[in-house]
Amino acid sequence: MIAPKILYGTAWKKADTARLVRTAIRHGFRGVDTACQPKHYNEAGVGAAVAECLEDRLARADLYLQTKFTPLSGQDPTRIPYDPKASLREQVAQSFAVSLQNLQTNYLDCLLLHSPLATAAQTLEVWQAIEALVENGAVRQAGLRNCYSLQELEQLYRAARVKPAVVQNRFYAETGYDREIRAFCRAQRMVYQSFWTLSANPHLCAHATITSLAKKYRRTAAQVLFRYLTQNAVVPLMGTKSESHMREDLSIFEFELSDRECDAVSAIL
Repeated sequence: MIAPKILYGTAWKKADTARLVRTAIRHGFRGVDTACQPKHYNEAGVGAAVAECLEDRLARADLYLQTKFTPLSGQDPTRIPYDPKASLREQVAQSFAVSLQNLQTNYLDCLLLHSPLATAAQTLEVWQAIEALVENGAVRQAGLRNCYSLQELEQLYRAARVKPAVVQNRFYAETGYDREIRAFCRAQRMVYQSFWTLSANPHLCAHATITSLAKKYRRTAAQVLFRYLTQNAVVPLMGTKSESHMREDLSIFEFELSDRECDAVSAIL
C-alpha cells in the first residue's frame, strides 16, 4: 500500500505492545513502525496485534508494516536476533526471516537500516543485502534511520541500485531539524519520517505561534505541529499509549493550515 501520512511507533511498549498496536489499528492507524531489536521493540507483539486485526475485516494490503535491521552495535548482546558471527549479508537475511515470523507476514512494506555502520563499505554491504530483498519482491521499499550526515546519505544514494525511499530521523533542534536532509529527500522524492517529534520539542508546542493556531482551530498544540509536518513532506511517528491521543492524532487531517500559517511555523523551526 501507499505509505500513510502518519505511523504508529512501537518502541519501548514491551508487554503492552500487542494491546496498544491493536488499539491503534482499530482506531484507524494503518502504518506501524517496529524493529527486529528486542532491546527496544517487541516485534512479535506487533505481529500478534496485526494478526488479530486481520480477523476484523482488514486485509494485509490495508496495512503498512515497517521494520528495521539493527546492526550489532544497537543490539542487546544477550538477545541478538541473528548470528553475530555471520557475514553482514547473512545477518540481514536472518533478521529479515525473524521479522517475517514475528510479524506473521510474507512481505514487508518497508525495511529500514536502523543506523549506518562504522564504515561506508559496511553500510553499503548491508544496503546491498536489503536491495536483494527488494529485488525479489519480499520488501516493497527500503530506507535508513539515524542518518544525520547529508554527505553520507548522498554517498549511499549514488552507490545504491535500489535508491533509499525513506529516511527516518530524530526531529529536533540539535540537527537543525534536518533542513538539508529534508530538502534532499524532497528533491529525490524520498519520504522523510520523524521520531521524537513531541518529546524532543516541548518548546515548539509552547511557542506562541503554535498555541495561537491551536486556539484558532480548537486543537491541541501537538495536533497543530503534526498537521504542519504532514503538510510539509514529513511523516511523523506517534507513539502514544493514550487512546484519546490516538484519536487526536488521527483527526489532524480534519483541518488544514494556510500557506501563511505554515510559513509562520517554519520560521520557528
